Amino acid sequence: MPSHASFLLRRGLSSVLVIIGTVTLVFLILYWLPGDPAELVAGENATRESVARIRVLLGTDRPLWIQYLAYVGDLARGDLGTSFATQEPVSLRLWAQFPATLGLTLLASAVAIVAGIGFGILAAVNHGNWVDHAIQNVMLFLTSMPSFWLGILLILLFSVTLQWLPAIGSGSLAQLVLPVACLGLIAAGRLMRMVRDSVLDVLQEPFVTTLRAKGLPERLVLFRHVLRNALIPVITLFGIIVGELLSGTVVVESLFARQGIGRLLVDALSMKDIPVIQGAVLLASISYVLINLVVDLSYARIDPRLRVEG
Repeated sequence: MPSHASFLLRRGLSSVLVIIGTVTLVFLILYWLPGDPAELVAGENATRESVARIRVLLGTDRPLWIQYLAYVGDLARGDLGTSFATQEPVSLRLWAQFPATLGLTLLASAVAIVAGIGFGILAAVNHGNWVDHAIQNVMLFLTSMPSFWLGILLILLFSVTLQWLPAIGSGSLAQLVLPVACLGLIAAGRLMRMVRDSVLDVLQEPFVTTLRAKGLPERLVLFRHVLRNALIPVITLFGIIVGELLSGTVVVESLFARQGIGRLLVDALSMKDIPVIQGAVLLASISYVLINLVVDLSYARIDPRLRVEG
């Protein structure tokens, strides 16, 4: 128990440091970018006096270090700031868009798990024959393809040519199919390769030979004993992939004209709406850190050797 508490403490502190570093880096990069947010808010025909007044209202007239301290102080109170463009609280704008991004990410993760693990096992069981080679080639093709290009191909095939599914929009299950497939299939390729290699390695272990010698059915050996051991290294990769799926929603939500954090971030970048950009990046970094923390804890839970080593 003490070692478990020490592990949680170390992971918690490192997670906090990662979030602080991300917030600081994004803050500096955004303020070093060219362009004045006050001019964007004021409009093209605004006078210098009105731009100066808006700059004071936004707080961008103060030195950079004062702006940073004020921003960190607001974060400590749970205040993400106010949008430069709409004058709405950033937290409300993020909260309104987060469910759409969360749903897209969870469904894409489910597709990646089912397709990646399923095809990985199928390729490992058929190691060396045409089924193995076909699965590897298809998954390599999907993994090597950028998400925006795969999305365009899916739109051309299923929306333009076959007219089976809508290409853009959000609100219905049919409008979710193509974005989920675009994200999930790319992630499934990486999972498949890891599952295949891991299953092949476990199949060479002596305990598998012993189980077979005892007369256990091959299906029982594979799914009860081999797969459990083979999925231990896959869990770490899956945590990384979920974080990449969160970042991938920026491209996919824009391509398919869906609501979500990614679409909100793209719009904020075009207007240099700094509070919204900072809030979106902070939300993404916290989500990524929490996902990896859960993965680390589950990894230690599944693998008894890690618990013994403390």
